Amino acid sequence: MDKIILVDTLDREIGSGEKLAVHRRPLLHRAFSIFLYDDEQILLQKRAASKYHSPGLWGNSCCSHPRVGETLMQAAERRLQEELSCSACLEEIGSFVYFHRFARDLFEYEYDHVLVGRYQGAVKANPSEIDEIKWCKVGEIMDGLISQPEKYCPWFRTAAPMVFRWLKDKGAIG
Repeated sequence: MDKIILVDTLDREIGSGEKLAVHRRPLLHRAFSIFLYDDEQILLQKRAASKYHSPGLWGNSCCSHPRVGETLMQAAERRLQEELSCSACLEEIGSFVYFHRFARDLFEYEYDHVLVGRYQGAVKANPSEIDEIKWCKVGEIMDGLISQPEKYCPWFRTAAPMVFRWLKDKGAIG
C-alpha cells in the first residue's frame, strides 16, 4: 500500500494517506511531473488503459508521488526506473497546485513539482504504466495542446508551458 504525503498550500507536510483513498477525496498531496528532453524534443507517454484516472491520455515522461519517508528526488529516480527503466539528472524548475475532478469520487488535488532532465539513451516503457512513448518536438506538443487539449492529462496542460518557457530561456529550444 503506497502512503503518500499530504501537504498544505505551501507544500508543508501535514500527514499521509493511502494513495487511492487520497484520490477518492480532494486531499492536497505532493506530486511531481518529470519532463525528459533531448534537443528540441520531449519524451511523452500515453498512460496505460488500465490506469484508474486519465487512461489513454498523453502526459509528461513520468509522474507520481513521493512516498512517506522519501525525498522528492528519491521518488523521481525510483519512478523513472519503474516506468521507463532509465535514470537522469533532474532539476526542479517550479511547482503549481491544481485540482481536477475525474468522477463523483475521484480527484487530483496536487502540489506538483515540475522536474526536467536532459536525456539521451534508451527507454523501455513499463506496460502496466504506459501504453506508448514518443519523442515530440515542442511545436508539435504546443499545437496539440491548442487543437486537442482533451488528449492530454490535466496536469500536463499546466506543466508543459512552464517547461517550454524554461527550455526556451535556457536556449535548449528555438
